[in-house]
Amino acid sequence: MSIRKYAVFTINKDEFGIEIERINIIERMLEIYKIPNTPEYVEGLTNLRGNVHTVFNLRKRFHLPCPEFTDETKVIIANAHDSVVGLIVDGVREIVKVEDDQFEPMPKELSNIRDRFLSGTVKIGERLILILDIDKVISEPDIPPEKPAKGSKGAKRSKPSGAKKQ
Repeated sequence: MSIRKYAVFTINKDEFGIEIERINIIERMLEIYKIPNTPEYVEGLTNLRGNVHTVFNLRKRFHLPCPEFTDETKVIIANAHDSVVGLIVDGVREIVKVEDDQFEPMPKELSNIRDRFLSGTVKIGERLILILDIDKVISEPDIPPEKPAKGSKGAKRSKPSGAKKQ
């Protein structure tokens, strides 16, 4: 049985992992230069020790709200396809060792925007870590999330009976 190592990071309180072999370095938030006419999730370019890298914001890539960066915000510099890119994450937690029987591929039924960037999940005790497919993050076309249909009753919340109008 083989053992894999993953760097575990957070996005919107969810835990994600990237194979440690793909990571070059983890940095504090870097100075990023905006590029006109790029998708919103491409944060821009950074110059790290003389090498220029494209930086992707994973919150924006997953169509999540994007608060201000904090001291916990990190940029993971990693290998994807034939390039080295930066990934902005909320924070980096730890390195975990995972045995093959802890890894499960993503169920075929899941096709929402976030899940199509995942290769599988890892179970560690009660924790579920979502394994990021970095190649898909940088190469898949963007698909905006579906909006509820007009007149959809599922999106409205009714007041509890007896509630007073204000």
